[in-house]
This record gives sequence, structure tokens and C-alpha cells, in this order.
Amino acid sequence: MVKHMILWTLKDELSVEEKEKIKDGIKEGLEGLAGQIPGMIDIKVYKDGLPTSTTDLMLDSTFESAEALANYSTHPKHVAVADSKVRPYTKSRACLDFEV
Repeated sequence: MVKHMILWTLKDELSVEEKEKIKDGIKEGLEGLAGQIPGMIDIKVYKDGLPTSTTDLMLDSTFESAEALANYSTHPKHVAVADSKVRPYTKSRACLDFEV
């Protein structure tokens, strides 16, 4: 199995209210992909970090293989969520993929 973990920081110019709405949309959009992407085992988005956090959101997803992860990255349903709910609002992204 392969874990795919992402940490995002939202753009500074967004208000607190906008950030909450955007985080809800990212969570809904990405978790809505469950069962729709071949080889995806699990997907969760964490958006309620403690005040000590230095990022705004975390994606924790699991795939059957590195090939399944690669297919997810270009799957039209994933790309649609990323292009509409994630990329327009994030200023930074850190990724760690690893085998478990």
C-alpha cells in the first residue's frame, strides 16, 4: 500500500470566514472521491488543526499501489476537485508519498 499525504496552507488574503468555507469545500470535494477512483483505499481531509499548527489542512489518503496513486493524480474527477476547490485558494503544498 501507498500513503499520499498533503499539507496545504491557504492564501493569506483570505478572511477567516472565507478560509473556513474553503476548507469545508476541500474536505467535501476530496472525501467525495471515495469509492470513485480505482485503487483508492481511503481518503480523509483534516481541517481543524490546533492553534499550534503551521498549515491549514491535511490530506491523508491510501492507495493499493504507486501505480494507483499515479492514476489518481490524473483522474478527471480528482483533477476537477483540485482545479476548482484546492489550487485557486492555496499558497503552499507539501507532499509525502511512502509505502506502508
